[in-house]
Order: sequence, then structure tokens, then C-alpha cells
Amino acid sequence: MLMRTDPFRELDRLTQQLLTPGTWSRPSAMPMDAYRKGDEYVVAFDLPGVSTDAIDIDVERNMLTVKAERRPAVDADDVQVELSERPLGVFSRQITLADTLDTEHIAADYDAGVLTLRIPIAERAKPRKVTIENRGDRKEISS
Repeated sequence: MLMRTDPFRELDRLTQQLLTPGTWSRPSAMPMDAYRKGDEYVVAFDLPGVSTDAIDIDVERNMLTVKAERRPAVDADDVQVELSERPLGVFSRQITLADTLDTEHIAADYDAGVLTLRIPIAERAKPRKVTIENRGDRKEISS
């Protein structure tokens, strides 16, 4: 259901995550899992320490964009940070969705630092039976 276009994207994501914090103009990538479960497609993003008001989800045509910002936990003038290893900044992920997904009915929930999107499979993409009509009213042509 997802279409990948860049084979080096994962390498770029890891390099960017290790070297630079994300900004709104140049966000870091976020890890995700994607799988099909019954009649829906599920995409889960790891966003620990991000509040729900700092998450932005957009769908335009078949492009899904998720942006999130992890802000510093301590934001006071009288605090001296001794160690800061958790990545801060902006994280983003864009996914091209297949036409067989119903982007009008995406459901999102956020629990324990994981953002989960559930995208239903479109009715037109589901397997269906075609019934055969039996016309018993045949007419003969007589000359």
C-alpha cells in the first residue's frame, strides 16, 4: 500500500538524525512501522516525549505528511543542563499512499509516545463477488 521512491532515504534519515537536530525548514525523519490488519492499513510513528498539540497530520491527494516537534523539557532561566542526549527539534515523515486507501476516513490516536494512524481500505479495492443474472424469459424468433 506504500510506495517507496528513494532507496537511500533510510541512510539519509540516519545521517541527519545523528548529525543535526531538526528544524521546521529541515526536519529529521521519525521511525515508523506500517502493516495491513484486516480491512485497514496501520502506520505507527515513534514520537516519545511529544505532546499532541505539537503533532501535525496533513493529507493532500495521496501524500500523507506527519510533522512533530519535541521541545526541551526544561525551559527555565535558572536551570543548568548537565546532559542532553534525547533529540530535540522537528521530525517529519512523508508517505505516498496508494489509491486503494480511503484517505477521507483516517483515524489517529496517540498513546505511550506512539502515534497510530488507521487508514481504511477503499471499498472499490476490496474483493467482491459478481452475481450472474439468470434471464428465464427467452423468446424465440419465428419466421
